[in-house]
Parts: sequence; structure tokens; C-alpha cells
Amino acid sequence: MRNRRIRSAATSTATAATVTALVTALALTACGPSDAVGASPKPDSTAAAASTSTDEPDTKANDKQQPPADQNADDSANNSTGNGSKKNAATKTDAKSKSRTTTCTGSNTKVTVTEVTRPINHLLVTATNTGSGNCHAYYAPLLGFDDAQSVTQINEDSRPQAVVTLAPGESAYASIALGGDGSPDIAAYRLGVHFAGRDNQGSVGSAANLTLPEGTMISDSTSVSYWQSTMADALVW
Repeated sequence: MRNRRIRSAATSTATAATVTALVTALALTACGPSDAVGASPKPDSTAAAASTSTDEPDTKANDKQQPPADQNADDSANNSTGNGSKKNAATKTDAKSKSRTTTCTGSNTKVTVTEVTRPINHLLVTATNTGSGNCHAYYAPLLGFDDAQSVTQINEDSRPQAVVTLAPGESAYASIALGGDGSPDIAAYRLGVHFAGRDNQGSVGSAANLTLPEGTMISDSTSVSYWQSTMADALVW
């Protein structure tokens, strides 16, 4: 009788434990995965969609490819080389043009004759280089007043140490002493200016035909100086 009671009590205890375990299992099964302790939260689909739409503009912006850096450098170098070549060619052309030196004549110079106040009884002849290269003004201008059959005498004391060379735009000067050793008493109206060559054997090239200042008087001893590089040097004579 006593053994039967002990077994009943044990059986009741086992049955109660089994029921408790079953209830607990059913409770866990009814709960969602996210309700379990330590379970990872389910990703938010709205946040994922927002992230995808934010990345799209960057992807489109990068669709346009830029040229490689070394290509840009090569293009820049080629442009620089091309421009440098053009500049060098232009420089060489200018240098070559200026290096061509010819004789100054009436065709590559502009010649003028003007009256000066000091010294008295003097005229100044100016020849300005209008060409694209240098020219040499050799010796002295060969002058012919009106219908003179011979050139005006040259003042040999005025010979410079070197030939006057004119770059484009520069001028050479020569003075005309109207009275010479005497007093000017012959009216003159026109003046022909010829240029000497390197060998000083007569004139070369074309001449300049000028109208003399009104009231110009010359004499039998009128003389002209050599070409000078400055006006001051010319008017010494």
C-alpha cells in the first residue's frame, strides 16, 4: 500500500514536469524569431531602398569617362611644342630678316633735308631706314643741286671711325655747310641725294629728289659731311 502511494507521487511529479516543458516549448514556438533573446533585428526594407536610390546619382555621374592624366599631359606637351616651334620659326625669320644687310639707297630709306638754326648756313640731311633689314650708309651722300654737273665736295675731316649701319627705323645724318669757306650767294631750289656703294665707285640704287627749304643759298665751296650716326655729330661739320 505504501509502495503504490510513492509511485503515484512520482508519476504525478513527472507528469507535471512534462506538462511544464511542453507549455514552455509551445510558448517559444508562438513567438517570432525577432522576439527571441539575442536574435538579430530584421533589416528595414525602407532604409535599404533609400540607400539604393542615394547611390544611383553617383553611379550616373561616373558614367562619363575622363581622359587619362598622361594623355592630357601629352596633349599639353604637344600644344606647347607646337607653339614653341611656331615662336622659334618666327624668331628665326625675324633674325634672318634683320641679318640681311644691304646698302642704303633711296628705295629703302626716307630722305629729308631741313634747315637748322645752329650752326648758321647749314642744312641737315636725314636718311631713315624704311626696310625690313639693316642697311649700310657708306661714305657721304652724293649731292647734286639743281642742274649741277658734278657732286658737291665732301668734307674729308668728317669721316667717322666706322660705317654707319641702320637697323629698321634708325637714321643717319649728314650736314651741308652752305657757305663753306665763303658766303652763300647762289640760289638753289632742288637737291638730288645719291648713295655711295661699298667700293665708293659712284652712286648705287635710286636717288632721292628733294625740294630745298625756301631761300636756300649755296656757294662754290658748299660741302657735305660723311654720314653720322647722330645729329649732333653731323652738325659739328
